Amino acid sequence: MILEIRHYTLKSGLREEFIQFFEQTNRPALRDAGMLVFGPLRDLENPDKVHWMRAFSSLAERDRIKDLFYDGPVWSKGIEPFAMPMIEHFEAKLTETTERFEDFSGKAMV
Repeated sequence: MILEIRHYTLKSGLREEFIQFFEQTNRPALRDAGMLVFGPLRDLENPDKVHWMRAFSSLAERDRIKDLFYDGPVWSKGIEPFAMPMIEHFEAKLTETTERFEDFSGKAMV
Protein backbone atom coordinates (compact mmCIF):
# COMPACT_ATOMS: atom_id res chain seq x y z
CA MET A 1 0.00 0.00 0.00
CA ILE A 2 1.20 3.51 -0.82
CA LEU A 3 0.68 6.15 1.86
CA GLU A 4 1.09 9.83 1.15
CA ILE A 5 1.66 11.75 4.39
CA ARG A 6 0.81 15.42 3.93
CA HIS A 7 1.84 18.35 6.15
CA TYR A 8 0.21 21.77 5.68
CA THR A 9 1.23 25.07 7.23
CA LEU A 10 -1.79 27.32 6.97
CA LYS A 11 -1.97 31.07 6.94
CA SER A 12 -2.19 32.35 10.49
CA GLY A 13 -5.52 31.80 12.19
CA LEU A 14 -7.11 29.73 9.41
CA ARG A 15 -6.67 26.22 10.79
CA GLU A 16 -10.23 25.68 12.02
CA GLU A 17 -11.68 27.12 8.82
CA PHE A 18 -9.44 24.81 6.79
CA ILE A 19 -10.40 21.79 8.90
CA GLN A 20 -14.10 22.55 8.46
CA PHE A 21 -13.68 22.86 4.68
CA PHE A 22 -11.55 19.70 4.56
CA GLU A 23 -14.06 17.65 6.53
CA GLN A 24 -17.17 18.90 4.73
CA THR A 25 -15.91 19.23 1.16
CA ASN A 26 -12.38 18.05 0.44
CA ARG A 27 -12.34 14.68 2.19
CA PRO A 28 -15.64 13.52 0.64
CA ALA A 29 -14.42 14.59 -2.82
CA LEU A 30 -11.13 12.74 -2.40
CA ARG A 31 -12.95 9.62 -1.22
CA ASP A 32 -15.43 9.85 -4.11
CA ALA A 33 -12.39 9.91 -6.43
CA GLY A 34 -11.20 6.61 -4.95
CA MET A 35 -8.66 7.74 -2.34
CA LEU A 36 -8.58 6.34 1.18
CA VAL A 37 -8.23 9.44 3.38
CA PHE A 38 -7.21 9.74 7.06
CA GLY A 39 -7.47 13.07 8.82
CA PRO A 40 -7.16 15.93 9.17
CA LEU A 41 -5.04 15.96 12.30
CA ARG A 42 -4.28 19.07 14.37
CA ASP A 43 -0.59 19.63 15.10
CA LEU A 44 -0.17 19.97 18.87
CA GLU A 45 2.97 22.10 18.62
CA ASN A 46 1.97 24.58 15.91
CA PRO A 47 -1.55 26.10 15.79
CA ASP A 48 -1.19 26.79 12.05
CA LYS A 49 -0.40 23.21 10.99
CA VAL A 50 -2.51 20.22 9.98
CA HIS A 51 -1.54 16.78 8.77
CA TRP A 52 -3.44 14.15 6.84
CA MET A 53 -2.80 10.99 4.86
CA ARG A 54 -4.17 9.31 1.80
CA ALA A 55 -3.65 5.74 0.69
CA PHE A 56 -3.54 3.93 -2.64
CA SER A 57 -3.14 0.27 -3.58
CA SER A 58 -0.13 1.01 -5.83
CA LEU A 59 1.88 3.83 -7.40
CA ALA A 60 0.11 3.27 -10.70
CA GLU A 61 -3.30 3.54 -9.00
CA ARG A 62 -2.15 6.70 -7.22
CA ASP A 63 -1.12 8.30 -10.51
CA ARG A 64 -4.37 7.31 -12.22
CA ILE A 65 -6.66 8.56 -9.45
CA LYS A 66 -4.73 11.79 -8.88
CA ASP A 67 -4.62 12.61 -12.60
CA LEU A 68 -8.38 12.18 -12.92
CA PHE A 69 -9.08 14.18 -9.77
CA TYR A 70 -6.73 17.13 -10.34
CA ASP A 71 -7.64 17.45 -14.02
CA GLY A 72 -11.36 17.50 -13.21
CA PRO A 73 -13.92 20.13 -12.29
CA VAL A 74 -14.33 19.06 -8.65
CA TRP A 75 -10.76 20.15 -7.93
CA SER A 76 -10.60 23.20 -10.18
CA LYS A 77 -14.00 24.65 -9.24
CA GLY A 78 -14.93 23.21 -5.88
CA ILE A 79 -11.73 22.75 -3.91
CA GLU A 80 -8.68 24.58 -5.28
CA PRO A 81 -10.19 28.11 -5.15
CA PHE A 82 -11.11 27.65 -1.47
CA ALA A 83 -8.36 25.45 -0.02
CA MET A 84 -5.23 26.75 -1.71
CA PRO A 85 -5.55 30.38 -0.52
CA MET A 86 -5.54 29.10 3.09
CA ILE A 87 -2.27 27.17 2.64
CA GLU A 88 1.05 28.90 3.21
CA HIS A 89 3.22 25.82 2.54
CA PHE A 90 2.74 22.10 2.14
CA GLU A 91 4.87 19.04 1.76
CA ALA A 92 4.03 15.44 1.01
CA LYS A 93 6.06 12.37 1.83
CA LEU A 94 5.43 9.29 -0.29
CA THR A 95 5.80 6.04 1.64
CA GLU A 96 5.13 2.34 1.18
CA THR A 97 3.87 0.03 3.89
CA THR A 98 5.89 -2.93 5.06
CA GLU A 99 4.72 -6.50 4.56
CA ARG A 100 3.39 -6.64 8.13
CA PHE A 101 1.89 -3.14 8.28
CA GLU A 102 -1.16 -2.97 10.56
CA ASP A 103 -4.11 -0.62 10.68
CA PHE A 104 -5.20 1.13 13.88
CA SER A 105 -7.08 -1.93 15.10
CA GLY A 106 -3.98 -4.13 14.88
CA LYS A 107 -5.17 -5.98 11.77
CA ALA A 108 -2.72 -6.54 8.93
CA MET A 109 -3.51 -4.25 5.97
CA VAL A 110 -1.84 -6.39 3.30
